[in-house]
Amino acid sequence: MTDTHTETAMPWWRPRARSLTSKLLWLTILFVMIAEVLIFVPSVANTRLRLLENRLNTAAAAAIVVDGVNGLELPQAIQNDTLMATGTKSIVLRKDGTSRLIASADMPPLVTHQYNLADVTPVRAISDAFDTILFGGERVIRVYGPVGDDPDMQIDLVFEDTQLRHDMLIYARNVFFLSVLISMITAGLLFFSINRLLLRPVQRVTENMQAFSEDPENPANIIVPVAAVDELTAAEGHLAAMQTRLQQTLKEQRHLADLGLAVSKINHDMRNILTSAQLMSDRLATIDDPMVKRFAPKLLRTIDRAVSYSSEVLAYGKAREAAPRRRFISLAALAGEVRDVIIEETSTDISFVLDMDEGIEIEADNEQLFRAIYNLARNAVQALEADARDDDAIVRRITFSARRRGLVVEIRVADTGPGLPAKARENLFQPFRGSARSGGTGLGLAIARELVLAHGGTISLDETVTQGTAFRIELPDQPLPLDKFRARA
Repeated sequence: MTDTHTETAMPWWRPRARSLTSKLLWLTILFVMIAEVLIFVPSVANTRLRLLENRLNTAAAAAIVVDGVNGLELPQAIQNDTLMATGTKSIVLRKDGTSRLIASADMPPLVTHQYNLADVTPVRAISDAFDTILFGGERVIRVYGPVGDDPDMQIDLVFEDTQLRHDMLIYARNVFFLSVLISMITAGLLFFSINRLLLRPVQRVTENMQAFSEDPENPANIIVPVAAVDELTAAEGHLAAMQTRLQQTLKEQRHLADLGLAVSKINHDMRNILTSAQLMSDRLATIDDPMVKRFAPKLLRTIDRAVSYSSEVLAYGKAREAAPRRRFISLAALAGEVRDVIIEETSTDISFVLDMDEGIEIEADNEQLFRAIYNLARNAVQALEADARDDDAIVRRITFSARRRGLVVEIRVADTGPGLPAKARENLFQPFRGSARSGGTGLGLAIARELVLAHGGTISLDETVTQGTAFRIELPDQPLPLDKFRARA
């Protein structure tokens, strides 16, 4: 069976040519070649000066010997041999202000360029060297300069620059090939070193990031930092920590998504069950019995609250809480209702203390604030029940307290339990991580925090408590118009 899907084949060399490794290799070769060129240019200039100085020294040695014989003029045959030996057309020796022609050809050539070796700048030396290489070869030049360390003696030569250019070209060719060889060796060593120390770790991190992005929930895709200690190893360590946290977050998100789906299914049927229970509770309230009349109102409020929760909240983290419907409520009455509900739910001998002014009021959503305080109190009850020591001397008490400071009301829920463990303190208010007991979800504190934040307030653990646990809620009133603010004041 043939595959109808066709793709344009990419040449095998293209990924390598565009890779960071190949770019580094070519850039290394280029930079080393540039360095060699910077060395090559002055080297060629120095070579030309050295060749000219050698020729001057050779001619000066012959001129000094001839000058030693005063008044003697060399025969033309000997002059020709001298000129041939020195590769010149004429040799002139200047000494003590006088000039003496040591040797000369029959027909003095026409000089096109003159060079004074006693006064040569680096720029001029480089310029003359490349002028000779590029345009020399058939020119007649004049070169003069001092003999040795004697500034009063000067040698003056006229010769063709053919041999000079030939020697310079040979030298330039040798230096060029040597530079290429050095560049290749140096580039190879640098490439090998940088590839091993830098590119391989970067490639390893890149491959790990690609594998992790394809399957972020696989623990095997978390990078394992190498043992060496350097910047790249530190980066690998940070990457491993980030991947670990991301995996944990993904697991929690998946857990929340599964929980939200499960709660949504339960909510669909639970609403029907609660509706039926609500109808039966309404009928139960009509029965003329003192015990029924005592518990029926609480039962009705509880069922009404459950129906409201089921209608408005599908799952924590999946459906946001409704905006608070603020109105003035009595904190003492609300705390008493929370106390009564919890007393009916628990069989443990726990005492409840309401330490607040009966007249203190707060502008908040009654149902949401009930849920926040209820969750804190329920966690306190579970902490006290978990302390299973059968000792009558142990005090099991939950205290509700409140006070107003201007437009802010502070609410405290404290217990005399064993306190929060270190793990719960580290993950406080984090769902599925901040539970203080085994098997807990930590949703109670998380929900309480969400409800308090929705009111523009804050919730925190009271660190000043040395025994038990205490949570502090601070809720501000809504900003009031100036006339209402004066009326309340």
